[in-house]
Amino acid sequence: MGNQAGLSDSEREVLRVLWDRGSGTVREIKEVLAGRGRRWAYTTVATLLQRLVAKQFVVSDPSAVPHVYRAGVSREELLERRLQDAADELCDGRAAPLVLALVQGGRFSPEELARLRRMLDEAAADPDAPTQPQDKPKQRP
Repeated sequence: MGNQAGLSDSEREVLRVLWDRGSGTVREIKEVLAGRGRRWAYTTVATLLQRLVAKQFVVSDPSAVPHVYRAGVSREELLERRLQDAADELCDGRAAPLVLALVQGGRFSPEELARLRRMLDEAAADPDAPTQPQDKPKQRP
């Protein structure tokens, strides 16, 4: 998120709907949210979508009527951004302390641990893989 403002809980809920559906109009998104216990007014959902567009988390074609919105960032991209922000804020930009804390918490399934082992093996086998904390982080939109 770098220069972008963070996401409120309400904005995250709207973004989750778009991740689950792929796209939707304000009315469609409002109906899904109502099914999830959020009985927000049409204007509230429209305002949240406008904020998400301004923050570049959601995109829409302004020429289409009604506007159809879709996520401008995937769950994985948002996770990567948030983890990098946490690493920058808490660990001087280093990801290792975050990963170690998660592993020590023991919240991985056997399949996830196997995947993590494969990824670590691949990283160890790749001499060009970045290993220094000084490596420049990826630019974000």
